[in-house]
This record gives sequence, C-alpha cells and structure tokens, in this order.
Amino acid sequence: MSEGYEDRPEEGGPDRRGQAEAFDALGERYDEAFPHKEGQLASGEWLIKRLPPHSRVLDVGCGTGLPTARQLADAGHRVTGVDLSARMVELARQNVPEGEFLQRDIAFLEAEGPQGIGQFEGIACFFSLLMLPRREIPETLGRLREMLVPRGLISLSMVEADLDDTVIPFIGETIRVSGYLRDELRQVVRDAGLEIAGEDSYAYAPASATTAPEHQLFLYCRRV
Repeated sequence: MSEGYEDRPEEGGPDRRGQAEAFDALGERYDEAFPHKEGQLASGEWLIKRLPPHSRVLDVGCGTGLPTARQLADAGHRVTGVDLSARMVELARQNVPEGEFLQRDIAFLEAEGPQGIGQFEGIACFFSLLMLPRREIPETLGRLREMLVPRGLISLSMVEADLDDTVIPFIGETIRVSGYLRDELRQVVRDAGLEIAGEDSYAYAPASATTAPEHQLFLYCRRV
C-alpha cells in the first residue's frame, strides 16, 4: 500500500489502493508510454499566458511532475502538486524540486481545514478525473472550483469515452477509469460552476503497444 494512503480524509471512504499501487508500480514507465504530450503542453501554455506572474498553481494528479509541473515552474509560477501514488509524488519531487508535492486523494481536496492547501490562481487537472467513478466527478469539480480564487482558471482534460469505473489493462497494470462523451463532459463542467472559455481535442496513440489509442478532450475554464 502506498505510504500515507491510510490517511485518506474520512473513515470508510473509497478504497483506491488498487489505483495507487498500479501507479506506484508504473513509476517512470508512465512517461515512457506517453512521451508526446502536445495537448497537455498546449493546455499548460494556455494557463501560463493568462495567469498573473508568480501565481499559485495546483497540479491535480501531477504524476511524475512532467511535463506540467515542470512547465509551470519554469514559467515562474509556484506549483503545488497532488497525486494518489507515493511513487509519483517521489518522482515529481525529484523532477521539480522547487515545487511542493503531496500524496492526496483528489476527491477530498479542500482549501481550508486540517488538510487544507489554500486557494490558487490556476489549476491544471490533466487525466486525473478519469480515475474516479462518475458519481464522484461532479463533487470533485465543485471542490476544485472552491479552491480557485474568484475568476481563477482551470485547464482540464479527459479521454472521450462512455465509461464509468471500468476495469482496463494499462501498461501492464490494471486500473479503473471513467469518461464522458464531449457534450456530457461540457455539461458536467458547467454544472460545477465553471465557464468554458475554449477547448481542443487530440487523437493520441501511446508509445506502448498494450495501451489503446484515445481521443483526448481539453477544456479551458474559469470560475464563475
């Protein structure tokens, strides 16, 4: 079990040990399987161009810290990253030593309270919501909205798929994933109190032959 995962925010909460252990086992192999991240880099650049200098930015599901936390830190922003996997947090600390990285379940993030991490001018949330069952995604988006300052920005991405907590093979491990078709994703995001300022989509073929091609959706949003 990932170090510190037993400290999830509420007793009897969802057991995501399998998800954490899968990404602990993946480690550096994740970046090897997904070496080209044009959509993610472009989405990070959208944030960078619109944020005030030296903004606090939260990287939700930061993985190894590459490329997003590194990209944001290089642009002069103050980065906090969170991830369920202890190994991913360890790698992110190595790759972006000037950032702050915490092992957290993204469904229970909050600005205030004993586990609070404050508010942010910007949030990057790339392919992390898909690790939650659909029933948890709207509330998680609402929590992220509350962690933004007024009119704060969030750039998020999902894989377009009609799935809910579905078991799939993933780079030699097994994970559970959810997804939406694009019209439904737009509605879920708007219902969470986020204005969609723009969007992009990319067809993506991972380097790993064991991982299926996917269609990636990127939404550029603002707190309203």
